[in-house]
Amino acid sequence: MDFALFQRITQEMKDAGVTEIGCFYLGESMMAPDLLVKAIKHCKRIGIEYVFLTTNGSLCTPNVLHAVMEAGLDSLKFSINASGSQQFKEVMGVKPSLYKDALAAVRAARVIRDDHDFPCGIYASSIRYDGEQQAQMEALLAEHVLPFCDEHYWLPLYSMGSLATQREAELGYRPTAGNQGRLGALREPLPCWSAFTEGHVTADGYLSACCFDADGRWRMGDLKVESFMDAWHSPEFIDLRRAHLRKDVTGTPCEECVAYA
Repeated sequence: MDFALFQRITQEMKDAGVTEIGCFYLGESMMAPDLLVKAIKHCKRIGIEYVFLTTNGSLCTPNVLHAVMEAGLDSLKFSINASGSQQFKEVMGVKPSLYKDALAAVRAARVIRDDHDFPCGIYASSIRYDGEQQAQMEALLAEHVLPFCDEHYWLPLYSMGSLATQREAELGYRPTAGNQGRLGALREPLPCWSAFTEGHVTADGYLSACCFDADGRWRMGDLKVESFMDAWHSPEFIDLRRAHLRKDVTGTPCEECVAYA
C-alpha cells in the first residue's frame, strides 16, 4: 500500500474512534518488513491503542521480530495449522523448507520479547481437525508452541468466503459455516459480526465488507477518493448490513458463501 494513503486512512479511523488496527489483511503480514515497521510506528504515533499482526511465521527472522516489537507492536499471533512440512506446503502454499523456520520463530519471538521487555503479547491459533491429524497437531503444539506463547486457541476451518471450497475439497477438509470466531465462543453466521465491527482495507485502497475478500466482490468504497467513514456508511454497505439483519443475504455478495448455501 502507498504509505501516504495508509497514513491518511488510519488517521481517519483514529478520528472516528477506532482503537485497534491490524497491519495486514490477506496474505502473509511480513512480506514487506520495512513498510510494516513504518506502519506500526505510525499507528502508535497517532495513538492507536492496540496494533496487532497475524503471521504464519515463515518470514519471521529474529531481525524482523525485533523490529516490529521495537516499533510498538502490541500483539503477535502465529497461525499454526500444519503438522509437517508437506502439509505446510499444501495448506499454506509456502515452501516446505520454511516449516522449521516458522516453528523456530515462535521460540525466537518469546526470547526477543522477554530479553528486551517489549510489551508485546505472543499468541497462537490452530484449526481444530479430527482424528490422527488432531493428535499430531497437539503433539506439535506441546513441543514447539505452547511453552512460548501467552495464549493458544482453536479455530474452526473457515470457508474463506467460498473461494477456497475447491481446494478444501481436494485436501479433504470440511469448512465451518461463515466466520464464527473461536471454538468455545462461536457466533451465529448470520448476521456476520465482521460486517458491523471491522473495516478491511485492501492494499489498493478499497474498503471491503469481508475478512476473506480475495477477489474484490465485497468492495464497499474506494478510499482513494472518499473518506473512511463515507465508505463505512455507503449505500452498498448499509444495504448489505440490512440483509444480514434480516438473515437473508439473497442477491448480495454474501449469497454464495458456504455459510448460507
